[in-house]
Amino acid sequence: MSAQGNSAGADAETSTNEQDTAAVGLPADEVFHLLQNARRRRVLHYVFAHEGEEPFEMRTIAEHVAAWESDTTLQQLTSDQRQRAYISLYQCHLPKLDDKGIIDYNQSRGVVEPTPAIEQFRRYIDVASAADATDNTDEEGAADRESATARASAALTAGDDSNRYYGTATAVSVLLTAVSWLGVAPAVLSSYLSVFITGLFALVTVGVLRQRRFTAK
Repeated sequence: MSAQGNSAGADAETSTNEQDTAAVGLPADEVFHLLQNARRRRVLHYVFAHEGEEPFEMRTIAEHVAAWESDTTLQQLTSDQRQRAYISLYQCHLPKLDDKGIIDYNQSRGVVEPTPAIEQFRRYIDVASAADATDNTDEEGAADRESATARASAALTAGDDSNRYYGTATAVSVLLTAVSWLGVAPAVLSSYLSVFITGLFALVTVGVLRQRRFTAK
């Protein structure tokens, strides 16, 4: 066999060995180390959410990562936000994922392709959230996020108000009970104390339910 044939065979064997090593997977501590960085996690989010669309343009990934971490849309990204994410991915995070065999990153062409080894990260990445995050990089998604945030804020406010109302009703009830036990309350109040307290809590409950129904609209 010629030297050229031996070289080609050696290269093919080396490539196969590298793929076999990647398929085995990284140690758990190495996986968690890679996942510690938010930008690397977002790269994996993007890849999983766009399965079947590879190869990916590195610039497109950088734009989505910048939009997610800035909580804005692609259209509203500033050049500085784009540049920060792009430089960080270009110089550090994509080469690191490539070195570990998670992706094939052609830096000169600006192209990213996942390898089979990326599957070991799937269990740690919420693909549904990745898809939602991708959808929310457009204007409609931003409006949905704003609406959801407003609803959550209103719900929290309603919860605080209901706790305050029930706390006040409880304090009034304890006070009335103590006054009745001490014998300084009017006879009519002592006779109908339980009815009065029940009515007080019923009134508070109706008010809270009406407020929650209004908030949910």
